[in-house]
Amino acid sequence: MKVAVNNHDEAHWALIAQSLEECAPSLQLKLLDCLHNYRQIFDSDEQIADPALNQQLQLVREKYRNGLWQPRVEQINQTVTEHHAQIVPITSSEYPQQLQQIAKPPPLLYIRGNRNCLYLPQLAIVGSRRMTRGGEMTAHAWAKNLADSGFTITSGLAMGIDACAHRGALAAQQGTTVAVMATGIDCIYPSRHSQLAQQIIDKGGALITEFAPETAPRPAHFPQRNRIISGLSLGVLVVEAAIKSGSLITAKYALEQNREVFSIPGSINNPQSKGCHQLIKQGACLVESTAEIVAEIAGPLASYGEKYKELCALSTDNTQSPSAPPVALTDEESQLLEMLGFDPILVDQLNTPWPMEKLSQLLVSLELKEVIINEQGYFQRAR
Repeated sequence: MKVAVNNHDEAHWALIAQSLEECAPSLQLKLLDCLHNYRQIFDSDEQIADPALNQQLQLVREKYRNGLWQPRVEQINQTVTEHHAQIVPITSSEYPQQLQQIAKPPPLLYIRGNRNCLYLPQLAIVGSRRMTRGGEMTAHAWAKNLADSGFTITSGLAMGIDACAHRGALAAQQGTTVAVMATGIDCIYPSRHSQLAQQIIDKGGALITEFAPETAPRPAHFPQRNRIISGLSLGVLVVEAAIKSGSLITAKYALEQNREVFSIPGSINNPQSKGCHQLIKQGACLVESTAEIVAEIAGPLASYGEKYKELCALSTDNTQSPSAPPVALTDEESQLLEMLGFDPILVDQLNTPWPMEKLSQLLVSLELKEVIINEQGYFQRAR
């Protein structure tokens, strides 16, 4: 596909295509394969050899000439300007190259924030909306670790693991993160993540979507969004996922796009780990440290030149899973911690020398020191 000479002008023609019902995204890609840019679709008499496709082209040109698209294009431009967003068509040199390589790339992107982070090595971190406390800690720590190593962290701005991944990246000193939305660029979903979305922009990251402004969240949009999350990234890391989690859809797209899929194993008793275990059975790479991720994506990462060398050098300092500094424990707390494993257990199942009142005090103390996790009455070690 040729690159348009005037990106601003090309964005205008691309918006016209988005505003015509007869010009579906799949048809746009077919027309661009023949005519190379959006302007040629509308502002040209050039014909296409394929009779059926040429007939569709003439219908699109006829709809363009009637001018009914103008109010919609003006409305979109106004909303984009109000939200300080940008429009990047697939024919633009500013369109992310990683995304352009997938089977059905979005013909047009709306971007808020710093689009330059889209051209850096990205890793997607996804997982369950109904995460465990352990999953929350892992997602945050791994995202921060990988962001500290120079990766841009990409996720879907959803509740649960997605939000933790974004926040972990923001906690890194120079961390940036990309949020791929299933709504219009002016509609933050869920609304409680409006502040998080602004923090992503303020820290040098970006919000990105293929959906026109004012597009509300719809169930079908989320799987569609997931192909962009994986398409932008060199690999996808699944932290926690139930068997029917949408994260497995993202992993499926990643495999189809020839991206690496990484999975963090969990307890066999945790329903939120069963999807991760299923991915591992199907060939996903089981990872226990961030350095393993860098090693697995060394091939595609090498195309980033000096950035690749920098990432490899930094990753050698992160050969183990991220962990918090040592915490001072009393003898009794240390003794109780030794009795707890990484599988959840009820208090009644613990065989300890202390009465229940004392045991409860020790458990609360360990929880406050963040060395154990309490999940609805089930206790387990955090690290």
